[in-house]
Amino acid sequence: MRFLMLMIPKDYGTARPGTMPDAKAVSAMMKYNESLQKAGILLALDGLHPPSMGARVTFTGGKPKATDGPFSEAKEVIGGYWMIQVKSKEEAAEWASRCPAAETDIIELRQVMEMADFPPDVKEAVAGFPDLTKGLSS
Repeated sequence: MRFLMLMIPKDYGTARPGTMPDAKAVSAMMKYNESLQKAGILLALDGLHPPSMGARVTFTGGKPKATDGPFSEAKEVIGGYWMIQVKSKEEAAEWASRCPAAETDIIELRQVMEMADFPPDVKEAVAGFPDLTKGLSS
């Protein structure tokens, strides 16, 4: 099963454009990332710029509207993610617990939906899109 581990750093929602972690924190995180890679469970990872450099598209009344960050209503924002493949949620939690996160950080674990999770009518609806579903387990 695949899990997305979402890093939620405290106060990242109000970080200024261009905010970067310090070299010591990056070094510790790279060692952690390397351990995920050596274990053969790391599929992808990325750090994200703060919301002040992003945008949100809302669909109020069915009409799209883009709004530049920062977002005053944001309480928790994603600072980065890892995509891992493990045998269980418990194993994903064990790997997340090894992260050299700051005391105020949170890592949220979210299982990725696989084709096998969907009912037959959904599988039928996506059957015509093999290039978009080839990476998913069936």
